[in-house]
Amino acid sequence: MATQTAARTEGVVGKVVRIILTERVALLAILLVIMLVWLKILEAGDYLTAPYDLAYLASALESVVPLCLLAIAELVVMVSGRGGIDLSVGAMVSLSGMVFGFLVGKAGWPVLPAIVVCLLCGAVLGAINGFLIAYLRFPALIATLATYYAYSSIALVSSGNEPISDKPVQGLHSLTQAVDLGFLPPFPLQVLTFLLPCVVIAWLVLNRTTYGRKLYAVGTNDAAATYASIRVASVRFRAFLAAGVISAVVAIVTVGQFASARPDAGTVGNGMALPAITIAVLGGVAISGGVGRIGGVVAASVLVVWLNAGILLMFTGSQGSQFQLLALGTVLIGSALLNAFTLRRYGSLH
Repeated sequence: MATQTAARTEGVVGKVVRIILTERVALLAILLVIMLVWLKILEAGDYLTAPYDLAYLASALESVVPLCLLAIAELVVMVSGRGGIDLSVGAMVSLSGMVFGFLVGKAGWPVLPAIVVCLLCGAVLGAINGFLIAYLRFPALIATLATYYAYSSIALVSSGNEPISDKPVQGLHSLTQAVDLGFLPPFPLQVLTFLLPCVVIAWLVLNRTTYGRKLYAVGTNDAAATYASIRVASVRFRAFLAAGVISAVVAIVTVGQFASARPDAGTVGNGMALPAITIAVLGGVAISGGVGRIGGVVAASVLVVWLNAGILLMFTGSQGSQFQLLALGTVLIGSALLNAFTLRRYGSLH
């Protein structure tokens, strides 16, 4: 009887461990709770420089929007397989943002037409990446590194390395202002107007369309996809095009946040690409392709942003930002190892 009970207990524990490892959202939810409790304990012990409260967490969501959107862009290209990492997303944010700022601030365009042209600009930049990778078969790492340099340079040269901060551009800050719903602390408007619609659209495309099924098939085994009459190059090309469009959405958000179009908006410091890739991998996206879900990326974005916000309160001066880089590197290594272990042990990751 004792042996049967022990075996039954072991079986239950094994199932729980499998769910936690294969269902990335479940694992991230547990990690998020642990992190929040830990930081609240530090706050109670006066180890933080300011309160780690609901209002602070709500204001930190401002950083979730661009990082989550770019992580979704990385998800799409990474799922397409062949090491499909896009290093140019930050540069596309900078260049598309300069186009948007020029149209609104210098040319006097209304906001909506300027948004459309900004999205078209992102689509063109992404299409260049897609053409190099899907049709000319350049390695994604080399192609997007080259376009990163090119797009960054064009963004800087286009305005003489000066931001566009005319009054109409400053007025775009209203797109990203904090909103008060009454029962919650004020939080960034762009969570509702930009992030939520993009997450829903991306989820529908990946999970409810023929293209989404083809994308996962190509990323899993492009040779088998070819035999199944799937146009592999076309599928992969559209993945990078979509990444360009999403980067343009982020450009609109960043112009609103800064109240100016900055030529280095997506590349300053360590840029936006590396944190986005980290979040995608943490969210369960496999670098080898064919694996990755929107829910995991969204949960990983919140976890990373709130962790960074907590680290900033642990130190004074610039030390916090330095330890943020250490935390990002640790998270990237740990999540990549976890993804590899889970896929090898269970053969699936959601």
